[in-house]
Amino acid sequence: MNDLKLRNKRLNSIIMVIMAVIASSATTLAITNQIKPSPAKTSTTVNRLPRKKTFQTTVAALGRLEPQGEVINVSVPTLLQGARIEKLLVKSGEQVKKGQVIAILHNRNSLQGSLNQARSQVNIAQANLDKVKAGAKIGEITAQKATIARIEAELQGQKATQQATINRIQAELKNAKTDCNRYQILYQNGAISASEKDNICIKAQTYQEQLIEAQTNRDRTIATLNQQLAESQATLQQISEVRPVDVAIAQAELNKAKTAVQRAQADLDLAYVYAPQDGQILKIHSFAGEMVDQQGIVALGKTQQMYAIAEVYETDIHQINLGQTATITSEGFSGKLSGKVDEIGLQIGKKDSLGTDPAADVDARVVEVKIRLDSLSSQKVRGLTNLQVKILINLNSLSTTKS
Repeated sequence: MNDLKLRNKRLNSIIMVIMAVIASSATTLAITNQIKPSPAKTSTTVNRLPRKKTFQTTVAALGRLEPQGEVINVSVPTLLQGARIEKLLVKSGEQVKKGQVIAILHNRNSLQGSLNQARSQVNIAQANLDKVKAGAKIGEITAQKATIARIEAELQGQKATQQATINRIQAELKNAKTDCNRYQILYQNGAISASEKDNICIKAQTYQEQLIEAQTNRDRTIATLNQQLAESQATLQQISEVRPVDVAIAQAELNKAKTAVQRAQADLDLAYVYAPQDGQILKIHSFAGEMVDQQGIVALGKTQQMYAIAEVYETDIHQINLGQTATITSEGFSGKLSGKVDEIGLQIGKKDSLGTDPAADVDARVVEVKIRLDSLSSQKVRGLTNLQVKILINLNSLSTTKS
């Protein structure tokens, strides 16, 4: 027990000595610092080297391959949606020229018939216009003139005949009146009987009635012939004269027929599906005998010049400039493709190319950057539209800043 107490006393003594040494050292250090000049004012100050900054030299992005101008789905007008294809004239992978017929629809024959009929109507309307402008035929005019001459001759003949009859009756009437007057005197003198006088005087009355009838017939005949003559002369004038109103009507009919031809031609053109541009048939959506749906008939692209569409994150887009070079790789082809930044998108959208990374951000905000491939690269991948690729844009390949 006494040994334990002795040991504790020794330990306490050691601790106190250590604490005293520490306190003494701290005091000495404080005094030394007060006396020692500032390190910044001495020549022994240590100069530290500046830390090197790291600059980003490339921007990586996922993307896809597309032909120049993107892929066009060639279809029919909306009003013909559901039309059936009669003939498909192209194959997948075939090169086509602008304006080349790709497909023919089932209503081509009926529309061709309508066009032919409309053209026939134009020919008829044109012939009618020419006829109106030329007036009546020479034979018709000659025949009408002969009719007028006949009526005029008949009129003159009737006038002479009727007048001769009237003159004869007038002469007989005059003689009858003379005889009646003479027999009236004889009757008054008692030389003849009343019946004898009446037999003579009644002839004068009869001739008077015949004269009135003959004059009436003459006037009626002359009036009738004059009317026929006037009508014939009017007909001759009508067939000989080209009236502007008749020409205008015939011209309007011709214009109407020509408009019908244009409409029929436009309808027929819709039965033919044409290539809107030079390019390659990438895919056939509808075959012969099938109905045209919303996908259209074929997918067409200008694969002579291919583009890589890079989806660059919005945080990196400020570093992208036109003309910067890019390297494109993919598991779909060997080696690397080369190109230059040709167009920078103006709109931020969601990412389409997710790749195989299960942790990829579906809602990442990106800007599409179009990279124009060089000639050799375009030829290498012209048959790989929509292939997913990896793109590396070299930021140091162009010194100019983005405008």
